[in-house]
Amino acid sequence: MPVFPRLALPSLVLALSACAQQAGTLTLSPGEQARCRTIDLKVGQELVLSLPSNPSTGYRWQVLDAASPQLSSLGPEVYRNPDDDSLIGAAGLSTWRFRASQPGQARLHLEYLQPWDSSTPAARRYDCPVRVR
Repeated sequence: MPVFPRLALPSLVLALSACAQQAGTLTLSPGEQARCRTIDLKVGQELVLSLPSNPSTGYRWQVLDAASPQLSSLGPEVYRNPDDDSLIGAAGLSTWRFRASQPGQARLHLEYLQPWDSSTPAARRYDCPVRVR
C-alpha cells in the first residue's frame, strides 16, 4: 500500500472530527437564564434552552421572538418534572430545541405568564441576543 493513502486516512479522520465538534449542541441550563449573555452559535449547531416552569399554576412560557430566521425550531416545547413525576403540581422544566440555520443576529425572547390574563405583566422574562456565524 502506498504511503500517501496511509497518511491521508488519519488526516481525514482528524478533519471530520473537527467539523463534528463545531456542530455540537449548546445547552443552556435554568440557572443561565438569569445571566443572559449573547448566545454565540455556528450554522448547524443546536441550541437547547430549559427554563423552570409549573403549568399547574396557569403560567406558561410563550415564545414572543424565536430569533427567526437565524434559529429554526426543532419541535414544540417539552415539559417534564426531573425530580419526581408522581407529584402533581410540582415544578419542572420547559425545554425548546433550535438549530442555527443562517448567519446573523436576532433575539430569543420568551415570557412566563398566564396567557388568558392580559392585564397581569409577565412573571419572568428570557430575552437574549443570538449571534450565528
